[in-house]
Amino acid sequence: MSARVQVDKYFAALERLKVRKKPINNDAVALEAGCGRGSIKKSRPAYAELITAIEAAAKDQAEGEVASDPVPALRQAIGEITRRLDQSLDRELALLHELYDLRAQVKQFEEENRLLKLGRLVQVR
Repeated sequence: MSARVQVDKYFAALERLKVRKKPINNDAVALEAGCGRGSIKKSRPAYAELITAIEAAAKDQAEGEVASDPVPALRQAIGEITRRLDQSLDRELALLHELYDLRAQVKQFEEENRLLKLGRLVQVR
C-alpha cells in the first residue's frame, strides 16, 4: 500500500473519531484505521500533516469539552443562589428583630394603658 493511501486511511479514521466524539490521539486514529498502536510516528515525514491534524482535532475536542461542561456554570449558579439566600436570611432576621421590638413596645403600651385606667400612672405631657 502506498504512503498516500495509508495517510488517507488515517485521515478517514480521524474524521470518524471526530463524528463519534471519541478520544483523539495518534494511537486511537491508528486503531480506527485498522493498524497497530504506534504506527503513526513523528519520525516519519509522510505523517507530519496527519499528526498536525490529529493534534488540532484533539485540542478542539478538549476545548469543546470544557465549553460544554455544565459544572462551572452550575457552580456559579449555586454561588449566586447561596448569596441570595444569605441576603434573604439577613432580611428575615432583621425583620424578626424589629417584630420582637415592636411586640415589646405594644406590651409596654398595653401595661401603661392599663395602669392609666386604674389611675396608678400619671400621664406626663
